[in-house]
Amino acid sequence: MAIELKVPVLPESVSDATIATWHKQAGQAVKRDENLVDLETDKVVLEVPAPVDGVLKSIVKNTGDTVTSQEVIAVIEEGVAAAAPAAAAKPAAAEAPAPAAKAEAQPAPKGVEELSPAGRRVAVEARIEPSKVAGTGRDGRVTKEDLVNYAKGGVAPATPAAPAAKPTPGARPEERVPMTRIRARIAERLMQSKNSIAMLTSFNEINLAQVAKMRKAFGEQFQKEHGVKLGYMSFFVKAACEALKRHPVVNASVDGNDIIYHGYQDISIAVATEKGLVTPVLRDAQDMSFADIEKTIGNFAERARKGGLTLDELQGGTFTITNGGTFGSLLSTPIVNPPQSAILGMHTIKDRAIVENGQVVAAPMMYIAISYDHRIIDGKDAVLFLVDIKNQLENPHRMLLGL
Repeated sequence: MAIELKVPVLPESVSDATIATWHKQAGQAVKRDENLVDLETDKVVLEVPAPVDGVLKSIVKNTGDTVTSQEVIAVIEEGVAAAAPAAAAKPAAAEAPAPAAKAEAQPAPKGVEELSPAGRRVAVEARIEPSKVAGTGRDGRVTKEDLVNYAKGGVAPATPAAPAAKPTPGARPEERVPMTRIRARIAERLMQSKNSIAMLTSFNEINLAQVAKMRKAFGEQFQKEHGVKLGYMSFFVKAACEALKRHPVVNASVDGNDIIYHGYQDISIAVATEKGLVTPVLRDAQDMSFADIEKTIGNFAERARKGGLTLDELQGGTFTITNGGTFGSLLSTPIVNPPQSAILGMHTIKDRAIVENGQVVAAPMMYIAISYDHRIIDGKDAVLFLVDIKNQLENPHRMLLGL
């Protein structure tokens, strides 16, 4: 019985998707719930599993094609076996199946353990050693797209023809590659923010000595109790929630000539991935405990790097926090994530000399920044919001007591 494989129903905010990678070829056996194809949308990569056991009879939409909700992309013949195993009945004469059988027995290519799960599948199926592929991800990491493009080039990954030639003196190599849909969407959103928001940035600095003392005093017990480390991010999320309650315009958004005041704090957390920055949302962050915040952010970060976030987790949000300090940023002017009206930027912590009670002492200092939509947020509101954050984090015991 022929079963149509269709594009899943896409959310209203996503009009179409692009076929990113087929993990099976026509004529190959498939198992129920096995991922057959990756679809790339503007925000996430969706996996489409096989609905039944059988054989992939035909592929209707190829890699790079644009597809819409419920569009047929392949046909599966349910309950039949692949043709290749039948041809293997004569071992001596089985020319076509032999390579497949050999590939099954071979160990995975070297270095695949460093790849994402999706990249690992491509490398194993195509017998590609990641070390032979030029990575375009962060810090030169090899992405799934790098592996797919390498396989398309028709180069035999297991037997390179010759050592890489040395660059010709004076050569100026270039490579042109199209943006992924996610990267193109990020670019579109950034230009939307730049062109539609009257953006301004204010700065302050925080002495994190008291937060550091709390982490040192209770960090080990916190981890034993909750199974997660007590990081700085949970302090900043809690401080932001309290400050947003006292300065609701910072938590508001613009809709035409209206200002929408949100009576809750859905905090978007910026997470860097190989494909670009994503901002999963902590729903009702004002009601979350420190442990809930740390666990959820850790889960988001892990799944974001594997392409496992859902569209619902990336939508919404009333305020964003981004931490460039994890990469060593000392100071920056973050860009507002519309339709939100403000974003808080955290930066690296540096021991600096400050004057405290008339004495010069070394303290762990962090610069913080708030970029905001000046159409609805006055400079006074932005400055007072940052001062509120500063006061809470320099007196975390008062913050925890709601003072």
